[in-house]
Amino acid sequence: MSISELDRAPVPAPAGEHIRSLPVPPPAPVPDRPRSRSMRRLREERDRLRDRIVAGRSQAVDRQHSLGKRTARERLDLLLDEDSFVEIDMFRRHQAHGLGMERQRPHTDGVVAGSGTIDGRRVFVYAQDFTIFGGSLGEAHALKIQKVMDLALSTGSPFIGLNDSGGARIQEGVMSLNGYGGIFQRNVQASGVIPQISVVLGPCAGGAAYSTALADFTFMVHDTAQLYLTGPDVVEAVTGESVTHAQLGGAQVHGTRSGLATFVHDDEESCLEDVRYLVSMLPSNNLALPPALPSCGAAADTRPRLAEIVPVEPNKPYDMRLVITELVDEGDFLELHEGWAQNVICALARIDGEVVGIVGNQPMVLAGVLDVAASQKAARFVRFCDAFGIPLVTLVDVPGFLPGTDQEYDGIIRHGAKLLYAYCEASVPRIQVIVRKAYGGAYIVMDSRSIGTDLSLAWPTNEIAVMGAEGAVNVIHRRELAAAADPAALRARLVEEYSEELVHPNYAAERGLVDDVIDPADTRSAVARGLAMLRDKRKQATPRKHGNVPL
Repeated sequence: MSISELDRAPVPAPAGEHIRSLPVPPPAPVPDRPRSRSMRRLREERDRLRDRIVAGRSQAVDRQHSLGKRTARERLDLLLDEDSFVEIDMFRRHQAHGLGMERQRPHTDGVVAGSGTIDGRRVFVYAQDFTIFGGSLGEAHALKIQKVMDLALSTGSPFIGLNDSGGARIQEGVMSLNGYGGIFQRNVQASGVIPQISVVLGPCAGGAAYSTALADFTFMVHDTAQLYLTGPDVVEAVTGESVTHAQLGGAQVHGTRSGLATFVHDDEESCLEDVRYLVSMLPSNNLALPPALPSCGAAADTRPRLAEIVPVEPNKPYDMRLVITELVDEGDFLELHEGWAQNVICALARIDGEVVGIVGNQPMVLAGVLDVAASQKAARFVRFCDAFGIPLVTLVDVPGFLPGTDQEYDGIIRHGAKLLYAYCEASVPRIQVIVRKAYGGAYIVMDSRSIGTDLSLAWPTNEIAVMGAEGAVNVIHRRELAAAADPAALRARLVEEYSEELVHPNYAAERGLVDDVIDPADTRSAVARGLAMLRDKRKQATPRKHGNVPL
């Protein structure tokens, strides 16, 4: 463009001139400005909401107390170290619709979950809140439990569940069942990796019962705990049988008959205190060592009373707990399944500060024989100890397996094989102490040299044989006894001869099946020295996917 053309070009209007010449639209309405949301106000609102969630609904809390039960948060306060609980998903709410669920969306969704410490050691935990939806499990509820289970497994920490629930939340249908399935899967993934403890403090019905059965230990409280798959109403409708909650699935039933309850307590306080005590005896995971205390000189500790507790006569009863009391540190041990299968004792204790698992026949009950229930009880305990690196001490005084059609029909061979399998597979340090008699297949099953015990000790009262001397004589010399003029005198002579030849105290030791015949008073020191000797034991398992336990 030339200069002359530039001179003829129109001059632009000053800024704003052109705008003012256009029609001006009416001003748009100004929306109300939101109230100032300062950080202080946001923090106050957050604190008020948290306080409401923690306090819960007063009427529901009062009802829980009237039933003789504590709230979920009160239970966690008893279980965990003071001020150690870190809650996860406090603000979580269900997303279900229909049946009025969209109008009831309480925070936490009926379960308090997170992590804390017991004696300074990390654990993960959930506590079902019966004041919200009766503690029933819906999708959000299940996802909270699954989250802490995943954290427990990934950090190698014990996992504890406090159960108080009416079961699956019916209003959420299949999603509640799906939630249970996710929990069960994690129970199995964690089995043998981290200790799992289930505490039943109220109803635990339907699918929830399986998670309890999959745990390593189950605690129940008298009067308030109920554990069953189908409640009394369903049982009566289907079978016509009228039964109460306690008769169907109370603590007494599972503590003495089904064997599902490992520990039974009279109140929540003592129950949760024993959970703490149990955790103090367990490693955090299968790669950690059980927590040890300083040595207390057990390797040089003599206990003369041991020689007085056990009668020389093989048929005279005594309490094996008295032997265990003399054997362990400070006479203190934690017995499992105290009311079930009482003819065998399973206990956790310490010897010279080290945690050990003790299995012992109990001559006070059924003469200490092994039967279906005793075999199951001991086998599960042996497998737990082996999974978590806890050495085994087996105290033997067993006349054999319980005979009879009831036992045979109930599968004593199969169930006895579970105990045999458990010992054969165990790679932890194993010490056998033959206190008195050890007859037949029961001798083999009770961690004998032939199935892999590392150290076999025996008292001078030991009698290791296919059967007792009198029974053997009756079989071997039945024709001579039938023809004898004085069968009683002949039997007595033959019994004495058999005992002197085949059942004398050194018979098994002469053949290398017993490593030492010890003075009973030296049992504690001998076991302590044996455990120290075996502390660095290593055993390489044969490569395989898994064995086939005779379940």
